[in-house]
Amino acid sequence: MKTKSKVLIIAGSDSSGGAGIQADIKTVTALGSYATTALTAVTAQNTKGVKKIISIPAKIVQKQITMILDDIGTQAVKIGMLHDADIIKSVHKTLKKYKPKNIVLDPVMVAKGGAKLISSNSIKYLINLLIPLCTLVTPNIPEAEILTGSSISNKEDMIRAAKKILNMGSKNVLLKSGHLKNKMIFDILATKKGIKIFKKRKIKTKNTHGTGCTLSSAVATCLSQNKNIERSCKVSLRYVDKAIISAPGYGKGFGPL
Repeated sequence: MKTKSKVLIIAGSDSSGGAGIQADIKTVTALGSYATTALTAVTAQNTKGVKKIISIPAKIVQKQITMILDDIGTQAVKIGMLHDADIIKSVHKTLKKYKPKNIVLDPVMVAKGGAKLISSNSIKYLINLLIPLCTLVTPNIPEAEILTGSSISNKEDMIRAAKKILNMGSKNVLLKSGHLKNKMIFDILATKKGIKIFKKRKIKTKNTHGTGCTLSSAVATCLSQNKNIERSCKVSLRYVDKAIISAPGYGKGFGPL
């Protein structure tokens, strides 16, 4: 099968293979494109939680990105875990120079088991430097609460938060509602044109490790294949649903898709 496009993934590694760069590569490949990577951190983790995180030096992260963009190039960039402020600044500087189109940011801040994946002073750099470069930001509810400084407990709160993040400079925001205690899921896509709601019934499962990574990589892949933002989100949400339904059930904690 001929690959349709190229996607550069800037993210951390997950030793359990369910999230992070491992989930990203699988997703991009499954959707018919070619994945290149710049590793930002190495984690020791499994389905029960994250035990150790080691950051890759910012200069090495930057070098990985420039080596890819100088040679192979890309039609989209997916950004996942950026562990510290130096890495955020370095990624910002490099992307600003190369100006790739279709930048999708999954603002990874908290792991499924509750482990913090970003330092507090890094969040302001994420907001001030990276979000304005983005085609799409894909926070879940806890991440949107951190970004906006407001609590979210219903669909109206979600719409307000999505608009706030849109005002931070991203072209589009896809706010995921999986953390709400509802039987239905209302994922909110906020664009300059208005609000689109993707509604579906929640799947009862503990096999949700890597949903955020998988979704953001799927959207980046769809955008790289010239699908518009709404179509990209729709296809990607459906892809994640199917991945949850067909999860292998590995591990004793939050299983992979």
